Amino acid sequence: MQKSLKSKTLCLLFLLFIVSFSSCKKSSSASGEENLAALIPLLNAAASASNCPKSPLPSDILIATTVVSASAAVSAFSDSTKAVNGICGAGELAGSLDVYALDITGAGATMVLSWGGRTVKNVSDLDFVVYDNSFRISDDSNTYAMDPSVVQVSIDGTNYCGFNPSYSGANVNLVDSWTRFAGLRPVYYNMTTKPFSSEDLFINTGGSFLLGGGDGFDLDNLDPADPNDIGCDTTLANNIKLNGIKFIKITSASNVNNPATGNKFPWPPGSYNGSDIDGVVARELQ
Repeated sequence: MQKSLKSKTLCLLFLLFIVSFSSCKKSSSASGEENLAALIPLLNAAASASNCPKSPLPSDILIATTVVSASAAVSAFSDSTKAVNGICGAGELAGSLDVYALDITGAGATMVLSWGGRTVKNVSDLDFVVYDNSFRISDDSNTYAMDPSVVQVSIDGTNYCGFNPSYSGANVNLVDSWTRFAGLRPVYYNMTTKPFSSEDLFINTGGSFLLGGGDGFDLDNLDPADPNDIGCDTTLANNIKLNGIKFIKITSASNVNNPATGNKFPWPPGSYNGSDIDGVVARELQ
Protein backbone atom coordinates (compact mmCIF):
# COMPACT_ATOMS: atom_id res chain seq x y z
CA MET A 1 0.00 0.00 0.00
CA GLN A 2 1.44 3.35 -1.01
CA LYS A 3 1.68 6.11 1.58
CA SER A 4 1.98 9.37 -0.35
CA LEU A 5 3.95 11.94 1.66
CA LYS A 6 2.60 14.55 -0.69
CA SER A 7 -0.97 13.70 0.30
CA LYS A 8 -3.55 16.32 1.17
CA THR A 9 -3.76 14.92 4.70
CA LEU A 10 -0.04 15.19 5.34
CA CYS A 11 0.08 18.66 3.84
CA LEU A 12 -2.49 19.88 6.33
CA LEU A 13 -0.53 18.34 9.19
CA PHE A 14 2.70 19.75 7.88
CA LEU A 15 1.20 23.23 7.69
CA LEU A 16 0.79 23.18 11.46
CA PHE A 17 4.56 22.85 11.82
CA ILE A 18 6.17 24.84 9.05
CA VAL A 19 3.37 26.84 7.33
CA SER A 20 3.33 25.04 3.98
CA PHE A 21 4.54 22.13 1.88
CA SER A 22 5.19 21.80 -1.82
CA SER A 23 3.42 19.71 -4.44
CA CYS A 24 0.73 18.18 -2.23
CA LYS A 25 -0.86 15.06 -3.62
CA LYS A 26 -3.87 13.06 -2.59
CA SER A 27 -3.22 10.06 -0.41
CA SER A 28 -3.99 6.51 -1.33
CA SER A 29 -5.86 4.51 1.29
CA ALA A 30 -3.23 4.94 3.99
CA SER A 31 -4.59 5.18 7.52
CA GLY A 32 -4.22 8.22 9.77
CA GLU A 33 -1.70 6.33 11.89
CA GLU A 34 0.36 5.45 8.82
CA ASN A 35 0.27 9.06 7.63
CA LEU A 36 1.39 10.33 11.03
CA ALA A 37 4.22 7.80 11.13
CA ALA A 38 5.27 8.86 7.65
CA LEU A 39 5.26 12.51 8.73
CA ILE A 40 8.10 12.03 11.24
CA PRO A 41 10.96 11.50 8.75
CA LEU A 42 9.50 14.28 6.60
CA LEU A 43 9.66 16.75 9.47
CA ASN A 44 13.17 15.66 10.37
CA ALA A 45 14.35 16.03 6.80
CA ALA A 46 12.74 19.45 6.46
CA ALA A 47 14.39 20.59 9.67
CA SER A 48 17.81 19.39 8.55
CA ALA A 49 17.38 21.21 5.23
CA SER A 50 16.22 24.46 6.81
CA ASN A 51 19.74 25.91 6.96
CA CYS A 52 20.20 25.42 3.23
CA PRO A 53 21.33 26.95 0.98
CA LYS A 54 24.70 27.97 2.29
CA SER A 55 26.32 31.28 1.46
CA PRO A 56 28.51 31.76 -0.42
CA LEU A 57 27.80 28.92 -2.82
CA PRO A 58 30.59 26.36 -3.32
CA SER A 59 32.81 27.68 -6.08
CA ASP A 60 33.17 24.31 -7.79
CA ILE A 61 29.40 23.76 -8.15
CA LEU A 62 28.40 25.28 -11.48
CA ILE A 63 24.79 26.11 -10.72
CA ALA A 64 22.53 28.04 -13.09
CA THR A 65 22.55 31.50 -11.53
CA THR A 66 20.08 33.55 -13.56
CA VAL A 67 16.30 33.40 -13.90
CA VAL A 68 15.62 34.46 -17.48
CA SER A 69 11.87 34.02 -17.28
CA ALA A 70 9.41 32.71 -14.70
CA SER A 71 5.75 33.62 -14.20
CA ALA A 72 4.23 31.00 -11.89
CA ALA A 73 2.52 32.21 -8.74
CA VAL A 74 2.04 29.14 -6.57
CA SER A 75 1.29 30.24 -3.02
CA ALA A 76 4.33 29.98 -0.70
CA PHE A 77 6.56 28.76 -3.54
CA SER A 78 6.52 31.72 -5.95
CA ASP A 79 10.06 32.99 -5.30
CA SER A 80 11.90 32.15 -8.52
CA THR A 81 15.30 32.81 -6.90
CA LYS A 82 14.80 29.48 -5.10
CA ALA A 83 15.66 27.86 -8.43
CA VAL A 84 19.10 29.49 -8.54
CA ASN A 85 20.14 29.89 -4.89
CA GLY A 86 21.58 26.43 -4.29
CA ILE A 87 20.63 22.75 -4.08
CA CYS A 88 18.88 21.76 -0.86
CA GLY A 89 17.81 18.14 -1.28
CA ALA A 90 16.06 16.35 1.59
CA GLY A 91 16.93 12.78 0.61
CA GLU A 92 15.11 9.62 -0.42
CA LEU A 93 12.01 10.05 1.72
CA ALA A 94 11.27 13.79 1.67
CA GLY A 95 11.20 16.73 -0.72
CA SER A 96 12.99 20.03 -0.33
CA LEU A 97 11.00 23.17 0.46
CA ASP A 98 13.64 25.45 -1.05
CA VAL A 99 12.06 25.27 -4.51
CA TYR A 100 10.24 27.35 -7.09
CA ALA A 101 6.95 25.71 -8.06
CA LEU A 102 5.74 25.85 -11.65
CA ASP A 103 2.09 25.88 -12.62
CA ILE A 104 0.45 22.76 -14.02
CA THR A 105 -0.52 24.45 -17.29
CA GLY A 106 -0.19 27.81 -19.02
CA ALA A 107 2.71 30.26 -19.26
CA GLY A 108 3.57 29.69 -15.60
CA ALA A 109 4.31 26.02 -16.29
CA THR A 110 7.65 27.00 -17.85
CA MET A 111 10.79 28.69 -16.60
CA VAL A 112 14.09 29.49 -18.30
CA LEU A 113 17.45 29.60 -16.51
CA SER A 114 20.96 30.50 -17.61
CA TRP A 115 24.49 30.61 -16.27
CA GLY A 116 24.76 34.38 -16.56
CA GLY A 117 26.10 34.38 -20.10
CA ARG A 118 28.46 31.45 -19.68
CA THR A 119 28.23 28.32 -21.81
CA VAL A 120 27.64 24.77 -20.65
CA LYS A 121 30.09 22.63 -22.60
CA ASN A 122 29.25 19.32 -24.21
CA VAL A 123 31.66 16.96 -22.50
CA SER A 124 31.85 13.21 -22.15
CA ASP A 125 28.70 11.64 -20.64
CA LEU A 126 26.25 13.82 -18.65
CA ASP A 127 26.50 17.60 -19.10
CA PHE A 128 24.05 18.90 -16.49
CA VAL A 129 21.72 17.72 -13.72
CA VAL A 130 18.23 19.06 -12.97
CA TYR A 131 17.11 18.95 -9.33
CA ASP A 132 13.45 18.78 -8.27
CA ASN A 133 12.03 17.33 -5.03
CA SER A 134 10.83 13.82 -5.81
CA PHE A 135 10.84 11.22 -3.03
CA ARG A 136 10.03 7.54 -2.58
CA ILE A 137 6.46 6.71 -1.54
CA SER A 138 6.50 2.92 -1.15
CA ASP A 139 8.78 0.00 -0.39
CA ASP A 140 9.24 -0.36 -4.12
CA SER A 141 12.36 1.72 -4.78
CA ASN A 142 11.04 2.54 -8.25
CA THR A 143 7.90 4.29 -6.97
CA TYR A 144 8.15 8.01 -6.29
CA ALA A 145 6.04 11.10 -5.81
CA MET A 146 7.33 12.87 -8.89
CA ASP A 147 6.97 16.15 -10.76
CA PRO A 148 8.01 15.17 -14.30
CA SER A 149 9.30 18.06 -16.39
CA VAL A 150 10.34 18.41 -20.00
CA VAL A 151 13.81 19.84 -20.58
CA GLN A 152 14.89 21.86 -23.61
CA VAL A 153 18.15 23.70 -24.26
CA SER A 154 19.32 26.60 -26.38
CA ILE A 155 22.44 28.46 -27.35
CA ASP A 156 20.69 31.70 -28.33
CA GLY A 157 17.64 31.80 -26.04
CA THR A 158 15.27 31.64 -29.01
CA ASN A 159 15.66 28.28 -30.71
CA TYR A 160 15.38 25.23 -28.47
CA CYS A 161 16.04 21.53 -28.84
CA GLY A 162 14.84 18.79 -26.50
CA PHE A 163 15.36 15.13 -25.75
CA ASN A 164 12.11 13.65 -27.11
CA PRO A 165 10.68 12.43 -23.78
CA SER A 166 8.23 9.52 -23.69
CA TYR A 167 5.75 8.05 -21.21
CA SER A 168 4.90 4.34 -21.22
CA GLY A 169 1.52 4.72 -19.52
CA ALA A 170 2.26 1.96 -17.03
CA ASN A 171 2.07 3.97 -13.79
CA VAL A 172 2.41 7.70 -13.22
CA ASN A 173 4.52 7.09 -10.08
CA LEU A 174 6.97 4.60 -11.61
CA VAL A 175 10.32 6.07 -12.62
CA ASP A 176 10.54 3.52 -15.43
CA SER A 177 7.32 4.88 -16.94
CA TRP A 178 9.09 8.12 -17.82
CA THR A 179 12.06 8.44 -20.18
CA ARG A 180 14.17 11.57 -20.70
CA PHE A 181 12.29 13.74 -18.19
CA ALA A 182 13.54 15.70 -15.18
CA GLY A 183 11.74 15.70 -11.82
CA LEU A 184 11.82 11.92 -11.46
CA ARG A 185 14.53 11.06 -8.96
CA PRO A 186 15.08 12.26 -5.39
CA VAL A 187 17.78 14.75 -4.44
CA TYR A 188 20.40 13.58 -1.95
CA TYR A 189 22.69 16.55 -2.45
CA ASN A 190 22.30 19.27 0.15
CA MET A 191 24.87 22.07 0.13
CA THR A 192 24.71 22.37 3.92
CA THR A 193 24.06 18.93 5.36
CA LYS A 194 25.30 16.58 2.61
CA PRO A 195 27.87 18.35 0.45
CA PHE A 196 29.43 16.76 -2.63
CA SER A 197 32.12 17.83 -5.04
CA SER A 198 31.16 18.67 -8.61
CA GLU A 199 32.70 15.40 -9.75
CA ASP A 200 30.64 13.46 -7.20
CA LEU A 201 27.37 14.85 -8.56
CA PHE A 202 27.90 13.11 -11.90
CA ILE A 203 28.67 9.64 -10.54
CA ASN A 204 26.06 7.10 -11.66
CA THR A 205 25.12 4.65 -8.91
CA GLY A 206 22.92 2.49 -11.16
CA GLY A 207 19.63 2.80 -13.04
CA SER A 208 20.39 6.41 -14.00
CA PHE A 209 20.43 7.36 -10.31
CA LEU A 210 23.24 9.75 -9.44
CA LEU A 211 25.22 9.98 -6.22
CA GLY A 212 23.77 13.41 -5.49
CA GLY A 213 20.37 12.58 -6.99
CA GLY A 214 18.47 14.54 -9.60
CA ASP A 215 18.16 13.74 -13.30
CA GLY A 216 21.13 14.02 -15.63
CA PHE A 217 21.14 14.99 -19.32
CA ASP A 218 23.70 14.49 -22.08
CA LEU A 219 23.68 17.00 -24.94
CA ASP A 220 24.71 14.22 -27.30
CA ASN A 221 21.22 12.76 -26.77
CA LEU A 222 19.40 15.78 -28.22
CA ASP A 223 16.79 14.64 -30.72
CA PRO A 224 15.91 17.04 -33.55
CA ALA A 225 12.96 14.74 -34.37
CA ASP A 226 11.17 15.67 -31.14
CA PRO A 227 7.72 16.82 -32.34
CA ASN A 228 7.52 19.33 -29.48
CA ASP A 229 10.63 21.13 -30.74
CA ILE A 230 9.34 22.67 -33.93
CA GLY A 231 12.29 25.07 -34.15
CA CYS A 232 14.88 22.32 -33.82
CA ASP A 233 16.50 20.52 -36.72
CA THR A 234 19.67 18.54 -37.28
CA THR A 235 21.71 21.67 -37.98
CA LEU A 236 20.67 23.34 -34.72
CA ALA A 237 21.07 20.17 -32.68
CA ASN A 238 24.57 19.62 -34.08
CA ASN A 239 25.46 23.26 -33.40
CA ILE A 240 24.45 22.82 -29.76
CA LYS A 241 26.36 19.57 -29.48
CA LEU A 242 29.45 21.30 -30.86
CA ASN A 243 29.23 24.65 -29.07
CA GLY A 244 27.22 23.93 -25.92
CA ILE A 245 24.22 25.73 -24.41
CA LYS A 246 23.52 28.98 -22.57
CA PHE A 247 19.85 28.46 -21.66
CA ILE A 248 17.73 25.69 -20.22
CA LYS A 249 13.94 25.64 -20.39
CA ILE A 250 12.03 23.51 -17.88
CA THR A 251 8.31 22.84 -18.35
CA SER A 252 5.85 20.86 -16.27
CA ALA A 253 5.11 17.72 -18.30
CA SER A 254 1.40 18.39 -17.82
CA ASN A 255 1.76 21.35 -20.18
CA VAL A 256 3.47 19.41 -22.98
CA ASN A 257 1.83 17.28 -25.66
CA ASN A 258 2.55 13.57 -25.62
CA PRO A 259 3.02 12.75 -29.33
CA ALA A 260 1.99 9.16 -28.67
CA THR A 261 -1.53 10.20 -27.62
CA GLY A 262 -2.04 13.75 -28.86
CA ASN A 263 -2.90 14.77 -25.29
CA LYS A 264 -0.84 16.39 -22.55
CA PHE A 265 1.42 14.11 -20.56
CA PRO A 266 -0.37 12.83 -17.42
CA TRP A 267 0.09 14.53 -14.09
CA PRO A 268 -0.01 12.87 -10.65
CA PRO A 269 -3.62 12.98 -9.39
CA GLY A 270 -4.38 15.59 -6.76
CA SER A 271 -1.33 17.77 -7.39
CA TYR A 272 -1.82 21.43 -6.62
CA ASN A 273 1.03 22.72 -8.77
CA GLY A 274 3.52 21.66 -11.41
CA SER A 275 7.21 20.84 -11.17
CA ASP A 276 9.26 22.09 -8.20
CA ILE A 277 12.65 23.41 -9.31
CA ASP A 278 15.54 23.30 -6.84
CA GLY A 279 18.27 24.11 -9.37
CA VAL A 280 20.42 22.98 -12.29
CA VAL A 281 24.14 22.16 -12.12
CA ALA A 282 26.46 22.00 -15.13
CA ARG A 283 29.46 19.72 -15.36
CA GLU A 284 31.73 22.20 -17.12
CA LEU A 285 31.43 25.85 -18.20
CA GLN A 286 33.38 28.05 -20.55
